[in-house]
Amino acid sequence: MSGRLPHAPTGPGTTTVRARQGFAARVAARAGGGVMRVFLVLVALFWLMPTVGLLLSSLRDPADISDSGWWTVLTAPAELTTANYAAILDNETLTGSLLSTVLITVPATVLVVVIGSLAGYAFAWMEFPGRDWWFLLVVGLLVVPVQVALVPVSKLFGAVGIFETTLGVVLFHVAFGLPFAIFLLRNFFAEIPRELLEAARLDGAGEIRLFTRVVMPLGGPAIASLGIFQFLWVWNDMLVALIFADSESPPITVALQQQVRQFGNNIDILAPGAFVSMVIPLAVFFAFQRQFVSGVMAGAVK
Repeated sequence: MSGRLPHAPTGPGTTTVRARQGFAARVAARAGGGVMRVFLVLVALFWLMPTVGLLLSSLRDPADISDSGWWTVLTAPAELTTANYAAILDNETLTGSLLSTVLITVPATVLVVVIGSLAGYAFAWMEFPGRDWWFLLVVGLLVVPVQVALVPVSKLFGAVGIFETTLGVVLFHVAFGLPFAIFLLRNFFAEIPRELLEAARLDGAGEIRLFTRVVMPLGGPAIASLGIFQFLWVWNDMLVALIFADSESPPITVALQQQVRQFGNNIDILAPGAFVSMVIPLAVFFAFQRQFVSGVMAGAVK
């Protein structure tokens, strides 16, 4: 025998058996082309419609906003004006709130990234007593809701004198951002080949140099995705800021909420303020979009 597998018989008298596809599979196969692309484009346009409406409303005069909807500007572009944004620059409440938001978001993001990177490396590649149990505790903290800690942390911050301060808001966000940061970076760092780290140790690299020269460059995608997550969470937060931030200089989310409560229908201030508060995190996201996707997909396939 030649060792080859016998071929299936072919010829006029044979019948070819094909696997029958289900109805859902046939629909998916036919819709995978141009029809599906058109549908996705329509969904994307529908999803972006509120953002476009907010942008156009922020560029209209208050009288025009009260008279007609934002879509009328598509046929009357002469209504567009930048006076509302100029008014925001003269509004000390909103400009101060933007500065307060930056002073809260940037330190909270940097501290979470730095501390989370160090802890993630330690849990991934350093041996110390109870390492696995400590990591399980960190994972367990992921399910603790923020609302549970509001009252006890408020009492603690009041006792140490940092309640209604920028430092208190930053510390709260750092404390609740670290469990996810450690979990994400530990899993990413654990996928670095052990041989690479051992080769660096043989060349005389200590733990600090190994972390800064080898692990951190390789962990760029995960660190970028973590930074984006943390930045968006802190920038868009209102619950923590409403409780722990200084009422005289609140973040932008609280300032906009106060504008709604105090003035009601001042859309000429609310629309540009809301769009500015939205466009900054969007710019950060699109700036690190590639690293974000790589970091989120890290560890999905081994």
